Amino acid sequence: MAAAGRWGWGSGGGPRRWSLPPLIWMLLLASVGSGVRAAGARLYNAGGADAVWALDAGSVRAATGNSSAAWLVQFYSSWCGHCIHYAPVWRALARDVRDWASAIRVAVLDCAAEENYDTCRDYGIHFYPTFRYFKAFTKEFTTGENYKGIDREPQTVRQTMIDFLQNHTQGNRPPACPSLDPVTSSDISPLLENNDGRYIAILFESNNSYVGREVILDLIQYKNIVVKRTLNSDKAFLKKLGITSVPSCYLIYPNGSHGLISILKPLRSFFSSYLKSLPGVRKKMVSQFPFTVKPNKDDNSEVIVWREFDKSKLYMADLESGLHYLLRVELAAHKTLEGAELKTFRNFITVIAKLFPGRQPVVKLLETLQEWLVSLPLDKIPYNAILDLVNNKMRISGIFLPNHVKWVGCQGSRPELRGYTCSLWKLFHTLTVQAVVRPRALANTGFEDNPQVVLQIMRRYLETFFGCRECAQHFEEMAKESMDSVKTLDEAVLWLWKTHNIVNNMLAGQPSEDPKFPKVQWPTPELCPGCHEEIKGLDSWNEVQVLTFLKHHYGTKNILNKYAEDQDEPNEIILETKQESKVNVILKNPNGKQELNLDLPNVLDPESHILDKLNNRPDRDKIEHPYESKIHIEAKQSGSFLGTGFSNIDMSLCVLLYVASSVFLMIMYFFSRMRSKWWKVKYYRSPV
Repeated sequence: MAAAGRWGWGSGGGPRRWSLPPLIWMLLLASVGSGVRAAGARLYNAGGADAVWALDAGSVRAATGNSSAAWLVQFYSSWCGHCIHYAPVWRALARDVRDWASAIRVAVLDCAAEENYDTCRDYGIHFYPTFRYFKAFTKEFTTGENYKGIDREPQTVRQTMIDFLQNHTQGNRPPACPSLDPVTSSDISPLLENNDGRYIAILFESNNSYVGREVILDLIQYKNIVVKRTLNSDKAFLKKLGITSVPSCYLIYPNGSHGLISILKPLRSFFSSYLKSLPGVRKKMVSQFPFTVKPNKDDNSEVIVWREFDKSKLYMADLESGLHYLLRVELAAHKTLEGAELKTFRNFITVIAKLFPGRQPVVKLLETLQEWLVSLPLDKIPYNAILDLVNNKMRISGIFLPNHVKWVGCQGSRPELRGYTCSLWKLFHTLTVQAVVRPRALANTGFEDNPQVVLQIMRRYLETFFGCRECAQHFEEMAKESMDSVKTLDEAVLWLWKTHNIVNNMLAGQPSEDPKFPKVQWPTPELCPGCHEEIKGLDSWNEVQVLTFLKHHYGTKNILNKYAEDQDEPNEIILETKQESKVNVILKNPNGKQELNLDLPNVLDPESHILDKLNNRPDRDKIEHPYESKIHIEAKQSGSFLGTGFSNIDMSLCVLLYVASSVFLMIMYFFSRMRSKWWKVKYYRSPV
């Protein structure tokens, strides 16, 4: 289905299967390969016409740390529909303030690029786009100051940039930025005797005007001219200079003459253009900045191989790639899950673990994660604990989730189109259908009698975790309007289908629409002829046929494992039986050499049968998760205590046991002393 409305959600349709001679296929692949490349900056081109600094994980700290200029950085995601729509506005802003670069610079960082995942997490980026200001000469690491404008229009952002510059102290203000404060009439009088060979332009304006400050910044890279601003509060002085309206510009020439300049419109662009064109006013030579920004990967990037797919099929690679991005990237923006966030995530994983029609290793991983979340008596969980389980740091046999994206039915003609948002649509459509065909899957979860369960879980997830804030808000508006009308599981399937088509209609023709996969009403007559009919000459949906089609399209039998990733051999655990049925876990490196041999009966409670439970998928109420075992099979070095292999929790337990033992021994000691005294008193005989 095509991608979501104004939100830029990806589409689920795809091209037909083509039957072409091999030679034609080779030519087509060559032409596609030459045109589709893994863009680095994606929505933005560093420098050049865009005038945007495209930062990445390797340059953002060097750029913003102890910089001679302030920075305004947009953290965006190239798959976010709102970010795609906003890109032309941001490019226009960067071009508009290009001459301000020695005082404040406009930059971007793509959080959807794999190399930037950890960086965006370090900066606490939860939603896209996020705008952060960084002051000049900041020596300590900082995540920046959030943008606080009333909207994101260029004029508003430009004015907040000025406010931010004025918030610098005299000591840390960018050297290239002159004072933006207004001068008084007493300061101007001596300037009228100017004879230092430079132009002096004085902008008269009202107190709430930004024109003067904008013109000052427009001219900071030009020599032989100085620009100042003053307010229109001294009426007598204005009358003396012949100024009758504001904003106005009074120009003092190098030879000492002065007068009011005449321009067609009292606008910033007119003032700046006039002053830049004065005889002798020239642009300064701009020095190189003390850091480097990598060039766009478009120049010499690897060719993306197009994967042939059938638009009538669903691909497991798309669903698993979506889960990978959701669990390892999007969720990583939240360093800790607690309260409502933790509850939302726990419910979300519960529904997916019960309904996801995936391959056995992936389903087993989801079930293990769900069982762990449900069994933990905590209301606060660090994300790293979740990530360790998703990455199978415990080396549990038989669980696996691909660790990179491989889009098939969600491929886009450009890297920033479709992809993750497309996979989310497919995932939730699949879950609504699975809830219908497997009604007992949610038994004993508390969700079994709720026909809206998948929709409400989807709603809460988008509201809490989905990176595109605008997208989540639009979905919430639609949910408030009609989701409560859903009374059956079948109606839930149809509600999501209708909502998706509304979104497609909104997105048609928008910048986030993939030209190769236009946003159309889905399913098309080609895919489902019976879904379409004419009533009184108007095209109408046959919802009975649509429901039948959706149950088939998102059903288990229609999912292809073609292109799905297999677990890498070195990551597998080999279980061997040795001497008296002792089970050993042998971890091997890629060269096949044995690295670690753990005798499981000595580290795990023989009565718990954890491995058997995990391998045989026992009753969920009785399973013991590996995180609750007596020792971690693999201790993560970064979480160890002084590199000894013991985690902080292990050391805390040791300290607790030590204190408890000490208290017990003290009690026994005093009890023994008291008992000894009592015994002496009772049997004491005085000497004769």
